[in-house]
Amino acid sequence: MVTDFPLLRSVMMDSPAVTFTLAYVVFAVCFVFTPNEFHSAGITVQNLLSGWLGIEDTAFIQYHVRRTTATMMVHSLLPLGYYIGMCLAAPEKQLYYFYSASEGWRVFALFVVILPSITGCLALYWSWKKWTNHPLAQVLSHHALPQSDWTVVASSINREFRRIDKFATGAPGARIIVTDTWVMKVTTYKVYVAQQQDIHLTVTESRQHEMSPDSNTPVQFITILVASVNPNVRSFDIRLNSTEYGDLREKLRAPIRNAANVVIHQTLSDMFLDTFRSLVEANHVYELQSNRELEPCIGCMQTIANVKLVKYCHNANEGECRQCYCRPMWCLTCMGKWFASRQDQQHPETWLSSHVHCPTCRAKFCIVDICLVR
Repeated sequence: MVTDFPLLRSVMMDSPAVTFTLAYVVFAVCFVFTPNEFHSAGITVQNLLSGWLGIEDTAFIQYHVRRTTATMMVHSLLPLGYYIGMCLAAPEKQLYYFYSASEGWRVFALFVVILPSITGCLALYWSWKKWTNHPLAQVLSHHALPQSDWTVVASSINREFRRIDKFATGAPGARIIVTDTWVMKVTTYKVYVAQQQDIHLTVTESRQHEMSPDSNTPVQFITILVASVNPNVRSFDIRLNSTEYGDLREKLRAPIRNAANVVIHQTLSDMFLDTFRSLVEANHVYELQSNRELEPCIGCMQTIANVKLVKYCHNANEGECRQCYCRPMWCLTCMGKWFASRQDQQHPETWLSSHVHCPTCRAKFCIVDICLVR
């Protein structure tokens, strides 16, 4: 179905209610999921209520106890904000008067009043007895010794969080923090906490993306399941860039089991080689003459040479590339490492489209010219 954009613009201009609805939905989604632009502009619960929340570095646990409560409360008020906005944008609907509104709007009005009332009662319950009933406090109480309470555990976490040697990564809505004793995941509404001595770590998934939106380079994300032997502590997943995997392992005491047999690329070169290999496999194939035999790769001497440089990117005298007349002397992995080593390390987004010289005869070639030998 083809959308009639002029008609849509006409409807939006004639109907302030439609315009307000679309604008408010976009605002609400961005306010809840908080893209970088909203963070930069300070349109977040943390920034708007910073005076009450305090400082994370000073009291990490107390900060997130208040933050999760405030986030739940503020987000529950978004439907009420929409209803009030519609009262102004569409006065003909008479939403100011409950019994004059349509049945659907009366149901929505009840919803926008009941939802923050419920979350308000829940927040009041959590804050009772100095936040003892808050879910995070309940989790910490399961880590406390019999003669202590959750505040002792909170103090221990606060001290370790203030140290500069902690491991921290991830977006604001899914941060991963690892200290000497604790593994934590901070999300919008919840904070997961597990003690290092009690956990089992398992790599469960890997996702390879050809391009990262931040750097325009290949990126791999791995998912690790954190399971505690303490039955009162829920398991949770942590997701991070494979280039940060080495730093994470250095901070963890428990070994990480690779149940999915995932190949983890810990460096940019590793990820490039994976992409390089897939592109070369899609190129033309070089047919080796029957009377010739392949020799070991002169780069590693461990694998039989299996690539040949043949100019396919342009006609004979066009472009930067030139025909290489060397026999197959390199394996695909060593050729990929040579290709990566000749690139500008500060601009990895240009690697796949660049040209390099043959390591033997110095003829210039690109990825399109690399052929697997058959």
